[in-house]
Amino acid sequence: MYAYIIRRLLLVFPTLIGIMILNFAVIQIVPGGPVEQAIAQLTGTDVSATARIGGDAGSETGANTQQAQAGNDAGLSSRYRGAQGLPTDLIKSIEKQYGLDKPAHERFFLMMKNYLTFDFGDSFFQDRSVTQLVIDKMPVSISLGLWTTLLVYLISIPLGIAKAVRDGSRFDVWTSGLVIFGNAVPGFLFAILLIIIFAGGRYLDWFPLRGLTSPNFDELNSFEKVIDYFWHMTLPLLSMVIGGFAGLTMLTKNSFIEEVNKQYVLTARAKGLTQRAVLYGHVFRNAMMIIIAGFPAAFVGILFTGSMLTEIIFSLDGLGLLGFEAVLKRDFPVMFGTLYFFTLFGLMLGILSDLMYHIVDPRVDFENRDV
Repeated sequence: MYAYIIRRLLLVFPTLIGIMILNFAVIQIVPGGPVEQAIAQLTGTDVSATARIGGDAGSETGANTQQAQAGNDAGLSSRYRGAQGLPTDLIKSIEKQYGLDKPAHERFFLMMKNYLTFDFGDSFFQDRSVTQLVIDKMPVSISLGLWTTLLVYLISIPLGIAKAVRDGSRFDVWTSGLVIFGNAVPGFLFAILLIIIFAGGRYLDWFPLRGLTSPNFDELNSFEKVIDYFWHMTLPLLSMVIGGFAGLTMLTKNSFIEEVNKQYVLTARAKGLTQRAVLYGHVFRNAMMIIIAGFPAAFVGILFTGSMLTEIIFSLDGLGLLGFEAVLKRDFPVMFGTLYFFTLFGLMLGILSDLMYHIVDPRVDFENRDV
């Protein structure tokens, strides 16, 4: 097992480098980099996505576009959109400020050299280090990820076992309808529905619309802080759990049904063991192996992918919202810094998942498997 772990660890670095190279290459050909963002701010043509919805913003954008077009017609050509008419020295100064005055390969090697020591640099637009930004946003995303994963497992495993034991019964049929609903409805769509019904959207105003805590959170006592926290977390957690429990429920059911039909279960029953003793003394450990071992991967999936839209919809200032804003603003240090860290984190958790298989069932030996 130790040799297998060493091989997996040796594969982490080339895998990480490959992912970083691919994403870095794609970013180089995507229009609208940080220099264009700075130019748009200088020329007054930078309008946020939400501001574009209003009519005033549209008229202002039109006026700014005419001014920028006039500058473009009068100036020299430039490889940056909207930079025509601006002094060349100013463009070079902006490039140097963002470190884009060097060739792409030099920037990549310098970036990876710094990342090896976990030096992710500073954000282009927030005047803070990437590490500090991630640390500040991490509690929100971890709260969502941990609570969602815990609730999904607490619901899915008992429900999956009950469905397996009562396979084909009326209970199995009715709960399958619930599972199909959870699997078919996207989490973000269910989140919008919850807002409309319970957050003052149209009917009831029982829960807050945004944020993880109330403005007067610091003034509350300990018990009131706990209540306030879960009051804000209720709708986001519901929206994430509804889309996560369906797959795990069916995985649990199918895993138990497969084990129940094996020979060792028939032998245990022939010895006179009760259904409960057979189920929890023999079947449970084997059936739960794949489910428990998949916990790290499930947590990563919920934490870094499933929570993004939820954070945006409920205005939760977490890692998902941070990444979304970084992509819109082309904040390269935040984009690549978080990509590097979370890719490394995901690869290490992948190794942990394999170790979990061995811990749950020592008979699983990756060294002796046939390749």
